Amino acid sequence: MLKFFSFSILFSALLVSCTTNSISYSKSKKIPVFTDEQLMDKVQQDALKYFWDFAEPHSMLGRERYHEDNIYPQNDKNIITTGGSGFGLMTILAGVDRNFIPRKEAVKRLTTMADFLAKADRHHGAWSHWINGETGKTVPFGKKDNGGDLVETAFLVQGILTVREYFKNGSPDEKILAKKMDDLWKGVEWNWYTKGGEKVLYWHWSPNYGWEMNFPLRGYDETLITYILAASSPTFPIDAETYYNGFTRNGQYLTAHKKYNLPLYVKHNGSEEYGGPLFWAQYSYLGLDPTGLSDKNISNYFDLNRNHVLIDYQYCVENPKKFKGYGPNYWGLSAGYTRNEDGSTGYTAHSPINDNGVINPTAALSSFPYTPKESMDFLRFIYTQKPQFIGSAGPYDATSINYGNWFTPRYLAIDQGTISPMIENYRTGLLWKLFMNAPEIKNGLKKLDFKSTKYK
Repeated sequence: MLKFFSFSILFSALLVSCTTNSISYSKSKKIPVFTDEQLMDKVQQDALKYFWDFAEPHSMLGRERYHEDNIYPQNDKNIITTGGSGFGLMTILAGVDRNFIPRKEAVKRLTTMADFLAKADRHHGAWSHWINGETGKTVPFGKKDNGGDLVETAFLVQGILTVREYFKNGSPDEKILAKKMDDLWKGVEWNWYTKGGEKVLYWHWSPNYGWEMNFPLRGYDETLITYILAASSPTFPIDAETYYNGFTRNGQYLTAHKKYNLPLYVKHNGSEEYGGPLFWAQYSYLGLDPTGLSDKNISNYFDLNRNHVLIDYQYCVENPKKFKGYGPNYWGLSAGYTRNEDGSTGYTAHSPINDNGVINPTAALSSFPYTPKESMDFLRFIYTQKPQFIGSAGPYDATSINYGNWFTPRYLAIDQGTISPMIENYRTGLLWKLFMNAPEIKNGLKKLDFKSTKYK
């Protein structure tokens, strides 16, 4: 179990948990001044706790949510989320690589996860959005959403592949773990989700309702990684035409629109003026390295994502709705918990066109590779100036200075799980290197005419 001390006004937790660099103090006051490295260590350790200490105890995978206020929907404590668990796998790898958790303990736990996923319900190889962590049975996400969820499966498989790559040349136990992860990846029937050979992937399939949800994956949004993995599959692949016809709409998703003099490059679904919520620049890119990455339509995916984040940042600095607190140190709009008009907690996809004065810390913290200075300013501000926004697993999911320093003492796996991997990609490129050097991914990217200046 990870051990953390509570965060006090003197930031004693940071003093205890930071493992690199010595602590200095300001000359005017005896208040510790933390280095950037110490702050990144701290938030990565905190985010890891969600998937290490608060994991579902049978499967050891990530719970859909964790509420410090102990308010749970009925029977919710054993619901695991597939996508968030994929992000959790990558969070654990970062923890192993930074010696936050013992390697042998991580291998043991990851093996338990792999064994659980091998026995859990699958729908033509895809897992459902929610799974009962005790039984492995599908838990409906909605009435007709009681089968395979290809996008959540892709987020999970992104993590599965990085685990395989990390341990494949290790000890005997590590090689066994890598083989189990390899078998899980190869079992996903990506091409089934073209609904009989249509040149587009579909999000859902149900054993009871078939294709009735009828949600084709068309960009631009968070689902790019689904096409990358489907094209890369050695067992059930899609062809390049499915990607270009499906996700890129045969190039029709391109745009010449600019905001704050920054090109968007693509039409973000539902938010073509500003770009969508910031998780669209994160979920597909925990493993997929956008640096120097291009295809037939996009000359540099890093520029696309950086501009997306900078537009969000500039919007928050401009603050057209005059929300208290918004500015260079407090910004970032993404999906997550929110504050309803009556003061209760809800959920929404925050963006410049859906801004209600609530900041989800995952937005700025998971943008470190694109905006290191702006993200560090946010990290330093929230940990040193707003300790009430920090809980046992790091920054709470939703915060608002505008509403009297309101916050919800709750976490979501899908939000907490992107923080450490994206910070690690900024610091060392660990997850990017693992994913991009996987042989199947190299072949899949080549099939889709992607080119990378970093990975040959």
